Amino acid sequence: MKKILALTFLLGILNSQYTLAQDDKSKMPSPPAKVSATLASGVVITIDYSQPAVKGRTIGKNVEPMEGKVWRTGANDATVFENSKDITVEGKNLPAGKYGLFTIVQNGEWTIIFNKTWKQWGSFGYKEADDILRVKVKGSKAASFSERMTFLIGNTGKISLLWGDNQVDFQTK
Repeated sequence: MKKILALTFLLGILNSQYTLAQDDKSKMPSPPAKVSATLASGVVITIDYSQPAVKGRTIGKNVEPMEGKVWRTGANDATVFENSKDITVEGKNLPAGKYGLFTIVQNGEWTIIFNKTWKQWGSFGYKEADDILRVKVKGSKAASFSERMTFLIGNTGKISLLWGDNQVDFQTK
């Protein structure tokens, strides 16, 4: 009986350590990143995401984003975009809040999607009916190669997504 109790206790400890390791996002292949900026207007914009790596693959062929499909714009959990006050994105209104940030790439044009369901794994729970805002922007070739997907937020409100040789900019105010 003591052996069974000891074994049960040991298995419980091992299971809890495994669970904690799974919750530690820094241990995932695509590490977490967070970027935040306060614009001149006082709006705070934060993007919380995970950084997939190119690893010699071709973006759009054997690694996201796939042509014409909704992408979580990162890895692991859906990317979270948060704005502390109402803003405009490419001239369209976006109320203050927290959003899932998704994209669709089609023929060099990127649809940037702000979805009210921000807490989800990847884009598996994505529903177009939950979109709050969609804007379209043109992608371009980045000045330099970025192995890991990276977001930059300028103090003017320009947001840049850099990955591989791709650069996608959109303007907030």
